Amino acid sequence: MNTNSELMYSIDAEITIGGIAFMSVSLSKSGLEDAAVIHAMQIEAFLPLLENYRDYDTSPANEPIDLIVNRINQSFTQYYLIKNDGEAVGAIRIVTKEIQVYRISPLFIVPDHQGKGIAQQVFALIEQMYSDARRWELETVLQEAGNCYLYEKMGYKRTEFSQVVNDKMTLIGYEKIMEL
Repeated sequence: MNTNSELMYSIDAEITIGGIAFMSVSLSKSGLEDAAVIHAMQIEAFLPLLENYRDYDTSPANEPIDLIVNRINQSFTQYYLIKNDGEAVGAIRIVTKEIQVYRISPLFIVPDHQGKGIAQQVFALIEQMYSDARRWELETVLQEAGNCYLYEKMGYKRTEFSQVVNDKMTLIGYEKIMEL
């Protein structure tokens, strides 16, 4: 990972949604004091998927706050709050799998802020922050075509990983090989 010790990373983007709007997306390094906020946003973001797919054993909407606290404490994990114009609208967790290989798990934006290009800006930020990365990995729900489209648009390629969770939902893997 980049050794820059700053706690806030930001990128400004101009987007058009029913007119011109200005959006400033930033990532703020999270600590234990952010666990409750991350947990609440995670439930809000994943609840529609839980209701649709009924994946009660695997859904992030069903995860207890203790799991987030444990992840924050992991030496190989870093959580960031995703902020849009200073307002927390989601979070991303970066897991160091091995040297120069990172996993995104999870990345989420609360429903009121989805579809505004925020996730695309988050991908740009993490690629700047982790400029040493040679590979990024993530998993998503096959049936969520919008998510698959986003990842492919950002340069991710589908891997051979596929796990049927239930008759409504299958998890699939994506990776992005970086040019160093």
